[in-house]
Amino acid sequence: MLSCDICGETVTSEPDMKAHLLIVHMENEVVCPFCKLSGVNYDEMCFHIETAHFEENELERNFERINTVQYGTSDNSEDNTLQCRSEVNSDCDQPLYDCPMCGLVCTHYHILQEHVNLHLEESNFGQGMDRIQCSRDLELAHQLQQEEDRKRRSEESRQEMEEFQKLQRQYGLDNSGGYKQQQLRNMEIEVNRGRMHPSEFHRRKADMMESLAIGIDDGKTKTSGIIEALCRYYQNAATDVRRVWLSAVVDHFHSSFGDKGWGCGYRNFQMLLSSLLQNDAYDDCLKGMSVPCIPKIQSMIEDAWKEGFDPQGASQLNNRLQGTKAWIGACEVYTLLTSLRIKCHIVDFHKATGPLGTHPRLFEWILNYYSSEREGSPKVVCTSKPPIYLQHQGHSRTVVGIEEKKNRTLCLLIFDPGCPSREMQKLLKQDMEASSLKQLRKFVGNLKHKQYQIVAVEGVLSSEEKVARRQASQLFTAEKIP
Repeated sequence: MLSCDICGETVTSEPDMKAHLLIVHMENEVVCPFCKLSGVNYDEMCFHIETAHFEENELERNFERINTVQYGTSDNSEDNTLQCRSEVNSDCDQPLYDCPMCGLVCTHYHILQEHVNLHLEESNFGQGMDRIQCSRDLELAHQLQQEEDRKRRSEESRQEMEEFQKLQRQYGLDNSGGYKQQQLRNMEIEVNRGRMHPSEFHRRKADMMESLAIGIDDGKTKTSGIIEALCRYYQNAATDVRRVWLSAVVDHFHSSFGDKGWGCGYRNFQMLLSSLLQNDAYDDCLKGMSVPCIPKIQSMIEDAWKEGFDPQGASQLNNRLQGTKAWIGACEVYTLLTSLRIKCHIVDFHKATGPLGTHPRLFEWILNYYSSEREGSPKVVCTSKPPIYLQHQGHSRTVVGIEEKKNRTLCLLIFDPGCPSREMQKLLKQDMEASSLKQLRKFVGNLKHKQYQIVAVEGVLSSEEKVARRQASQLFTAEKIP
């Protein structure tokens, strides 16, 4: 054992003593590796480092421990470190500095400082690259999201346009022509398929052009005398019927080549008008009039719009019906009748009033329309009431009467413009069978559309009443049940 003559410290070997003298006592040149403090002895420097640079010193110790494990040093790490320092210091006369970040031993403090700065610059550069990469990732994500939004909007726009065009085709607003064009096109198809002779094509074309020129229906789809035939049938048969009410005389009109698929509203108006034209009560406002053809009806509705009736409905149909296959409904029928000084009103059965989506209130309303007194009247009542225009989604029909069965159930009698003349003419036979009425009869369970609207005629309007109703049509309203 060797003892230091200055401080009495004992060491085990001469190299250790040299290291002790160099570190602790040689000219007091002990310098802090962190802040360049000098002029103190080794113990004072240790105290300084422990107090002023605790966190940095801990980091250095951690790296020393890592180096100890990495390089396979013995358990006596302090002795090995001291021995290593002694061996190094035995070859040089200056202190050594360990890098707190990687454990590298430096011989000068400024070298250590530059070395540590390199670590910091690498760290800052890495963080900067991370930020740049993060920014690029965010930009790419934003671009991908924008592209996805653009594709979604484009797809939505395409679907909306397809739906719009579908609705235009469905309601005859696709600029594909009107009654005349469809009639000619369908007759040409019949000729090409061998179902119509060319001479028949030219004859029908001439008849159509004449009808369009004078504005009067050619009557080729009309069937008359059905109400009279029904009256005879109920008086002589129909033992299951307790009572029946029939409208005034009305002709049936069915769709033709020119309006198939869209003309039901016009055909039902023709039925209603045919009844009014045979009723003396309406002579004053319908004087000299005949049942118009469909293009003429379109022109009449346009004229009513020009008078100021139903501006909202006119706007929805672009103020144009002629030359189109545009559908019409209860509002257009009301507008046209009112412009002719026919007193009428719309009743909206806007939701079901019975089980399973049925509308018993509709049947009750029609019964009350045709019958003022239910008891004490004969079995068959041929009223002077005009038929009723009946509208639901996608189709319209004409109500010409109502049955009350012996079990008190109600059944409407309906003319459908979709039923061809050959079927309607079966009702004109003297020996009409009950099965022939199947196409007319509609029970409560047969009418299950979500909504129904009716147009019921009530009489004639004065000129002042017509003006008042035109003003009221600026904001269309209807009676709602319930």
